[in-house]
Amino acid sequence: MTPHGQPNEAVIRALYDRYRRPLFGYVLRSVGGDHQYAEDIVQETMARAWKSSADLEPDRAGPWLFTVARNLVISGHRRRAARVAEVPIAGEDFEADSDDIDRVLQAWQVAEVLRGLSHDHRQVIIELFYRRRTVAEAADVLGVPAGTVKSRSYYALHALRAALEERGVMGP
Repeated sequence: MTPHGQPNEAVIRALYDRYRRPLFGYVLRSVGGDHQYAEDIVQETMARAWKSSADLEPDRAGPWLFTVARNLVISGHRRRAARVAEVPIAGEDFEADSDDIDRVLQAWQVAEVLRGLSHDHRQVIIELFYRRRTVAEAADVLGVPAGTVKSRSYYALHALRAALEERGVMGP
């Protein structure tokens, strides 16, 4: 918000320019190709972003926007299921798309949490879990003793777990 309590138009413009097309593509697939309905969902997502613009950073808003859009699609699906369906959606197809999106949203959350770790902790996690190096290999690459790699990974994993639990990505 601006000092006068108005939404930040520059943030909204940046969000719209950056995310409108990917959101539309995602929503269009989620609603079975209904262009008008997909456009409505994207517009409602952007309206909610407008209301929350003081809390959004364009570089990190993707997971939030896609979650809002996904929730709007699910809410719309539930409303349509409560009345005669205009466009039939097979239950198992909808769930599969939902599972894929859940994985993408979780990956974004993990990436965001990783960015919040210290450089040393992040590097150890990347070497051990993303590059699948052994402790000895990671120690060689990072130029630190193996014990340091073990220690950093222990603390990094605890910090990662706590941050993901806080965001609701993982259960306690």
